[in-house]
This record gives sequence, structure tokens and C-alpha cells, in this order.
Amino acid sequence: MTTPLTARTISEKILSVKAGRPVRAGDVVMCSVDRLIGTDASTPMAIDYFERMGGTRLFDPSRVMFAFDHYSPATTAKTRGFHDRVREFVRLFGGELHEAGEGISFQLAVELARALPGDLVIGADSHTVTCGALNLFALGVGSSDLAAAMITGQAWLRVPETIRVVLTGERPPATSAKDIALALVAEIGTDGANYQALEFEGPGVAALSFDDRLVMSNMAVETDAKAAIFPFDGATAAYLAPRTSRGNTPVAADPGARYVREVTLDLSAIMPRVAFPHSPGNVKALEQAIGVPVQMVFIGTCTGGRVADLHEALGVLARFGGRVAPAVQLVITPASREVEECLVNDGTLARFRAMGAVVTPTGCGACCGTSGIIPADGSNVLSTANRNFKARMGNATASIYLASPAVCAASAASGHISDPCTMPEAR
Repeated sequence: MTTPLTARTISEKILSVKAGRPVRAGDVVMCSVDRLIGTDASTPMAIDYFERMGGTRLFDPSRVMFAFDHYSPATTAKTRGFHDRVREFVRLFGGELHEAGEGISFQLAVELARALPGDLVIGADSHTVTCGALNLFALGVGSSDLAAAMITGQAWLRVPETIRVVLTGERPPATSAKDIALALVAEIGTDGANYQALEFEGPGVAALSFDDRLVMSNMAVETDAKAAIFPFDGATAAYLAPRTSRGNTPVAADPGARYVREVTLDLSAIMPRVAFPHSPGNVKALEQAIGVPVQMVFIGTCTGGRVADLHEALGVLARFGGRVAPAVQLVITPASREVEECLVNDGTLARFRAMGAVVTPTGCGACCGTSGIIPADGSNVLSTANRNFKARMGNATASIYLASPAVCAASAASGHISDPCTMPEAR
């Protein structure tokens, strides 16, 4: 039986297990890591640190995975060199390697059940927090921390304080996970959860699909959160059931656990949102963006490139004439090969191509400006991605807006930011 002195948050409970002793928010701990994830943008530097630290082997090659996602495909001799260096490292030391075109690192960790409830996952990509949708503690680290963990199997961190995020109310049909995530970023602020964990609970959680939870956990890092964790429930179990035979060890907060803050989001009050340039925290109601012309629409990557996202976008485009506005470049990037194969098999990608869309290899795509399509000078871009910082997509003169797949699709059809619920259907 827990008491106020022993009650713990999910984060405290997971990190207590991984540290081998009871820990509290504020404690500095060394924890055993269940899964390490490197990308082609971070692993070459991690290899440099590995060598400087005198590394001679991976602590456990079966727990280390690398993915080529930021440079998918490599477009320069330099980025090709990054890939070759990682390939050689894996040849010498082992580890699980996912080549360009297989998908985004943390998306693969989730799909392949390399991360499971109760785990501690670290990745040299800030959006590794996405894995928290699986009821685990996942955080982004620097390349030096990744290298040290590759050698030792341990990570140093301070146990974060926790913000309790309570989801209530009935979710309106037009409200997407992106809208809820943007509302949360606006509520907490882009630095309002600095080195704190978000733990979601409340009756509104049941209204979120597992894919929705991935979006929410992903974008929690835009509040500066260290981790973002969902409870284990039927949606989690259903997602994992066909992917692994390993047993689950769900973790729930104790009654009386201490939180630094509580935030309540009433889903019934959240309507479609758009993040204006140049911050994911610059969130406004969709109606304030209506009519802004767009020259490029990007639907894909880790917050808009899953099967349900692209099915929804295709459905919206089909309702509004099944075509893209002449002045708009529509770019589609699936999040993983699993997603891509599903969309090939059901004809979705062929239909996008028939509309004139550019379908790129899976991965991060245009999101971070390191591979894929670069926006034109002075253009407006509407994107399903998670960030819209100046120069984020590789052109500092472009202005990036963030919105849901449905809003992006309606805007691609009209040539300006549009509401899919009120836009007149093409005849």
C-alpha cells in the first residue's frame, strides 16, 4: 500500500527500477537502458565520441539500433559518407541497422516492438519522446550521451518533476491529434515543461487512437518536456499484440503521487488549430489562418505520415475534386516502410501521384531540410510536421505553418489555408 511518502509518478517508478533503488524527482541517477537509438544525423558524431572514450564493443548489440532517416536518401557525398561510416561501425561492432527508406528511427522502434511498456529508451533525436505512447520513459540525448550508453548500457540523468495532463470532454469529430497537441503546446508554452515529464490521464485518453498518442507524445518535446507518457490500456495492448509475444509490464502512477503542476485539456473545447511562423507555440484558431496562400503542402513525417493520416488527407482531396491547386506543390512522405507498403497495396500512393503529388522515400523527408523537397524562396508552406522554426525546412526565407492532415489536404486543393469542414465541395 502506498503512502504520501512512497507514492510515485510513472516516471519515478520506471526510473526507480532502472536505477535499482527508489528515486524521486530531483535525484541524479545512473540508469540501465533498455533500448538505444541513433540516426544518421547523430550516430557519426556518437562514433567519434565512442572512439575517444576508448570503446571496444557495444554493451549489448541486440539493444542498439540505428536508422538512416534524416538523409533518406543521401543527396551529397558528405551524407553518403555518414551512412558508410555507420555501416562500417555496425559491421565491426554489431547493432541493428535500418537503411534509408525503412523509416523514422523511433517509428521503427514502436512498430518493431523494440520498445515496450516500462522500458527506458534513449535516442539521439529529441523526438524519441514519441515512444512514450507505449507507456514507457523515452528521452532524447546528445551524441556523447549516446556513445557512453553504447559502451556502458547506462545513462545519467536527473529524475524529472512531472506535469499531470488530464484529458476530459468529448472530442469533436473535426478535432485531430495535431489540434490537441498544438493546444497543449500553447497552454504549457514552448519552455513551460523544461526538464519535466508529461503524464497523460483522464477519460479523454480513450478517445485517442494509438497513432494519436504518438503525435501527442512527439509534440510534447515542443514544450521542452523531457518525456511524455501515456497509460497502458486496451489501445496499447491491441497495437502490441500482433507485434510481439513478449509480456507487457504496464506502469501506472500511484494514488497520491506528487506533481509539479496539473493541466486540464477539455477536448470538447478544442477546435482545429494552426501554428503560425516561426514557432510551434504560435498557435491560433484555424479561422484566423483561412485564406493565407500556400505554395507547398507537406503531408507526412512523424506527426502526419501514418496510414490513417494519409487516408484522411486523400479522402479530403477526393471530396474537393480529387486534384491539387495549380500553384501548389504537394509532397507526401510516409513515416515508415510498413506504412508505405500498406499505402501502395491499397492504391493510396498511386492516387496521390495521379493528383500530381510528389511521393518521396520514407523518413523525415522535407521536415528538417536535410533531405527531400526544399521550399521556394519566400514561399508559404503548410505542413503536418512538428516544427516550423525559421530555416527548418532548408530555406530561411520560407514561412512554415503547421496543421492537421485534413487541413493540409483541403489547403492543397484550394491553394490557400482552408477548413475542410466548410470549404465548398468541387462539382
